[in-house]
Amino acid sequence: MARRDRFNSDDEKTVKAKVSFKNIRHVNALFKYTKPYRINFIIGLIAIGLSSGTTLSFPFLLKKLIDTAHDKNGQGLLASPNFIAELMLGILVLQMVFSFSRVYFFSKVGENALADLRLDVYNRIIRLPMTFFSERRVGELSSRISSDLSQIQDAVTFMFADLIRTILTLVIGISLILFISIKLTFIMLSVLPLVVLIAIIFGKYIRKQSKKVQDQLADSNTIVQESFAGIVSVKSYANEYFESNRYATSLRILVKTAVNNAKTRGIFISIMIFCLFGTIILVVWKGVGLMNQGALSFGDLTAFVLYTSFVGGSMAGFADLYSSLQKTIGATERIREILEEKTELTSIQSINILNDNILNGSISINHLSFFYPNRPEILTLQDITVEVKSGQTIALVGTSGAGKSTLISLLLGFWKPVSGRILLDGKPFEDFSISQIRKQMAYVPQDIMLFGGTIKENIAYGNPEASIDEIKIAAEKAFAHEFIDSFPEGYETVVGERGIKLSGGQRQRIAIARAILRDPKVLILDEATSSLDSASEKLVQLALDNLMQNRTSIVIAHRLSTIRNADVIYVMDKGLIKEYGSHQELLNMNGLYNHLISLQFDQS
Repeated sequence: MARRDRFNSDDEKTVKAKVSFKNIRHVNALFKYTKPYRINFIIGLIAIGLSSGTTLSFPFLLKKLIDTAHDKNGQGLLASPNFIAELMLGILVLQMVFSFSRVYFFSKVGENALADLRLDVYNRIIRLPMTFFSERRVGELSSRISSDLSQIQDAVTFMFADLIRTILTLVIGISLILFISIKLTFIMLSVLPLVVLIAIIFGKYIRKQSKKVQDQLADSNTIVQESFAGIVSVKSYANEYFESNRYATSLRILVKTAVNNAKTRGIFISIMIFCLFGTIILVVWKGVGLMNQGALSFGDLTAFVLYTSFVGGSMAGFADLYSSLQKTIGATERIREILEEKTELTSIQSINILNDNILNGSISINHLSFFYPNRPEILTLQDITVEVKSGQTIALVGTSGAGKSTLISLLLGFWKPVSGRILLDGKPFEDFSISQIRKQMAYVPQDIMLFGGTIKENIAYGNPEASIDEIKIAAEKAFAHEFIDSFPEGYETVVGERGIKLSGGQRQRIAIARAILRDPKVLILDEATSSLDSASEKLVQLALDNLMQNRTSIVIAHRLSTIRNADVIYVMDKGLIKEYGSHQELLNMNGLYNHLISLQFDQS
């Protein structure tokens, strides 16, 4: 069974980055996505200020309310306990409104900004060349769109608001406790740094433990995914017990790690409670002494204790805010990597083929060589020269690994040749926009990937603007209409993930209908019938014959019987063209092609 690669599995881990001025500027650059919603952002900021102000007014009003019990001769509205109580209730209502407004407006900004950023990142990824996708896992890219962007959303929606609220609480809170009692303030501030230090030390350790729990959980989930994805193998080998035991072992490790983490968190919480209440006891004890000296009222002491709780909580919360900032910077760096990648397409838009770019279908491949970037020591193609006249059908044959599919990838512009060049209608490949070229080509691979929607949607992928009548005509030419029409929902039948609800022959014919609907100038078929049974192959071959009429066709085939009528057959071996000619000419050469024919004849 495949195991998760711990070094490459970025999708399972939270990346943290160093907090520096440069990295913070990178985070700030992403805040441009909030600009279209700056009015909501400003309202949210105002709501934060008002919410903090109303929260911090409570200890002061509580002090006034308590003091009215001792000061019977006081004058003014703030000497009336009834008025103070009513005022506190009114402020409580306002505090509810401000808190709601803060959450609502920042969430509105965060969700909209995230949607815009998600779209930009997706549009950037989908326009990147195949070299980018060949070097990255699908899970990693999915993670960047989901977890990384969600982390950035948290920064916009919550972290930024919490940071402002925490700073306001600290500044106003410390100012107020200094105003109430300078002596008690210094006592409190002498203890709080110890509390913050403990919070930081334990916080780091708890985060490491939490990361181990998440990694182990990911391992457990991997076992579930593997066993479900390979359920046929599991059952055919009667390995249900083996898989159950493997999952149970992983869960036991997970439980042990999680319990150890809980133990650490329990110790941390206990110490924090001790420190917090110990500080309050110390402050109250000193405060009582000041009250006995007449330097402090009971209301002052009550307000001071409450403000101390606010300030202490805010200072302890800075550790979490710092950790969140690290995560946000890490996520931002990974997103910026994508946004700064060079794309092969300049924009995302529906294109029309320009008159100067209309292809007739002739292709010249001159002395082309190629190696994959991660294997520069191995030449996959060596000095390849192929001539294809407009309307011709040529075939590429040879053993596995000969370079046939690589040559097709170069024709589709997935890769760039190391040397040599490709001419389309006598013009260099590079003179065309890659989207203009691909718009006039259709590719039918061996392993058909249908999207999880309906049959109609999958056929229409060849031409999204086609009408249902055009879709049906394409299906008829692909010999697919009959089996589609037999389904209760017809063309609205959902094919399932990757077309799992259809047989191999049915998927192949839908892919051919898609190509027919596209009406390409150049058709590329990559072993389109190799995995089919004889009955399905016959229908698919008839569909392919319809598809190849009046257009340039390049066919890769293992079953040599399917390409006897090709105008030219190129025989490839180890990245070289060994021989070429018509079927009969190659037979007369008594070379590699003849040997391949003999092997298939012996096997049959």
